[in-house]
Amino acid sequence: MQENALFDRKLIQLHRRRALAKFAPGTDFLLARAADDLEDRLAPVERRFPIAVDLGGHTGLGAQAIARSGKADEIIRIEQDRAFLRGPFPAIVADDEALPLGAASADLIVSLLSLQLTNDTPGAFFQIRHALKPDGLFLGAMAGGGTLGELRESLLAAEVEQAGGASPRVAPFADVRDVGSLLQRAGFALPVTDVESFTVRYDNMFALIADLRAMGMQNSLLGRSRKPVSQRFFLRAADIYAERFSDPDGRIRATFSIVWMSGWAPHASQQKPLKPGSAKASLAAALEEAEKSEKPDENT
Repeated sequence: MQENALFDRKLIQLHRRRALAKFAPGTDFLLARAADDLEDRLAPVERRFPIAVDLGGHTGLGAQAIARSGKADEIIRIEQDRAFLRGPFPAIVADDEALPLGAASADLIVSLLSLQLTNDTPGAFFQIRHALKPDGLFLGAMAGGGTLGELRESLLAAEVEQAGGASPRVAPFADVRDVGSLLQRAGFALPVTDVESFTVRYDNMFALIADLRAMGMQNSLLGRSRKPVSQRFFLRAADIYAERFSDPDGRIRATFSIVWMSGWAPHASQQKPLKPGSAKASLAAALEEAEKSEKPDENT
């Protein structure tokens, strides 16, 4: 296990396999939404990609979105567990923290809702950029800061109240600015990030937790407490959740934030920022001209 690891990666896969075995329609609504957004984001890209890779997409919805967009000639899926490799696309079993792709071997790489669970996220970004051909595109989505903030606060308050301390129960998620920095550090050209936040309402906290289990999103933090948790703790957390985050009709709110990112492998044809000192007009001259235009004409 790598030093300073945050997640138990084997436990993550165990949770996902259990969720897959009990899959019910609609429980993959987060991934389905991300896949729909991916198709929309590919639509305005005016080029085709000979080789596209769906990296860690769990169910193949990302690969299906690429196929629907008509932007790729060949689509390859990479999954850490063979259990998720169903469907018509050629596939590779590999860890998304140790990509099996050679340098400059893919034209498009997409990743939907998996990179937030990597222990070496900067390394994963670098490997993706390294695997892209010059002028290749990376499009990714990951859970961002604010996701499940209400649940985190409620569990924390209940544990502090009952035990006088707290252990991590909801994973930390990256801020959109941090994701932009990771793209730059990895060497992507023209990096762009944006965030989409939305609210899902539930009857109570237990219904939310049931949905998270159905998505394989249980607590997989290495620093999680191994002590058994009493029913009293969860009942108190549910009460706090309802007190702080319910609507007038009694239903509770759960926030999900999706950070979208895109970046290109550098290529000579791409637009470059102007070099310092290359501008043909100075800022001082521009301000002076603006002041002149704002002064009233004395002859009128």
